Amino acid sequence: MTISSEDAVIDCRGLWKIFGKRADEAMKAVQEQGLGKIEVRDQYDCVVGVQDASFTVARGEIFCIMGLSGSGKSTLIRHVNRLIDPTSGQLFIEGQDVNALSARELREVRAEKIGMVFQNMALMPHKTVMDNVAFSLEVRGRDVQQRRDIAQHAIDAVDLNGWDQKYPDELSGGMQQRVGLARAIAADPSILLMDEPFSALDPLIRRQLQDKFMTLSAEMKKTTLFITHDLDEAIRIGDRIAIMKDGALVQVGTPEDIVTNPVDDYVADFVAGISKLELISAGKIMEPVPKFEKRSGKVDIAAWPEARPDHSLDDLVNLSIATQHPIIVKSDGKPVGIVTKNALLRGIQGDIDDTTSIEQ
Repeated sequence: MTISSEDAVIDCRGLWKIFGKRADEAMKAVQEQGLGKIEVRDQYDCVVGVQDASFTVARGEIFCIMGLSGSGKSTLIRHVNRLIDPTSGQLFIEGQDVNALSARELREVRAEKIGMVFQNMALMPHKTVMDNVAFSLEVRGRDVQQRRDIAQHAIDAVDLNGWDQKYPDELSGGMQQRVGLARAIAADPSILLMDEPFSALDPLIRRQLQDKFMTLSAEMKKTTLFITHDLDEAIRIGDRIAIMKDGALVQVGTPEDIVTNPVDDYVADFVAGISKLELISAGKIMEPVPKFEKRSGKVDIAAWPEARPDHSLDDLVNLSIATQHPIIVKSDGKPVGIVTKNALLRGIQGDIDDTTSIEQ
């Protein structure tokens, strides 16, 4: 899936960030001599945090950026609200060049368009849940009743109703994360920046908050940059995933693309242990009907179970268990492909390229 710059809410173009006193010299050397990260470190005593990052994010999309510690993902996301200035490159928010904004314009963009949810919520300990959630509205000068009404709606949205007069130290870690999410929602930004917001939570609470976040994101059509080091989390919530290594974006694609078509060994190692059952669709492993009939002869599909191209391997397994027949895949009521049991098994193994080439 490619998002054009015209349709993008976030548009990052050739972004570089080099840390160090000689960053400008190092950047010039990179551009003119093609120096790599190690050469920049050795020759200029500088660190390349982000190198030549380009991506676009569509309205309402959850775009996950993931990588190991030190890969540059948190550095990259901090360019969106210009907590960090790039060494080179451009970043646009709804068509505005963030790096060209004045101090006043930048404050307005941060206040009106961008909400932040981080692992450490930095809740104000002397303020109640209600006051923490309403704080951004207070800063904007909203009257007391209006900001309380908006804050209460956000508190209810994250299932914290009844806790509005409690203080942060009276809440569990998961509840504090909900307060942070409610605070971002109350500000009603068009963009959410989330930097490993659930990583410190227990698995069950983490999954519950992931579910809540995905529901709210879909309902409110928030454009989200979500940083995580957990591939399972990225696959579960992301519309697309960008995998980073040494400050560079190694691969950008849908979860299905990333898992089934890793671009190199680094990405392949990342996805090696991921279950394919919910990721690979019937459309990926089905064989065209004419090809199947050429190989097997004309068939009567009346008794065959039916699936759609977007049905997952898990769906297909459930259909296949109850029959000895292949599965007919239909789109708009018309047969478009056939999934045999061997193709299904190959799909589960992840051998997508081989699923339609094997004699069944």
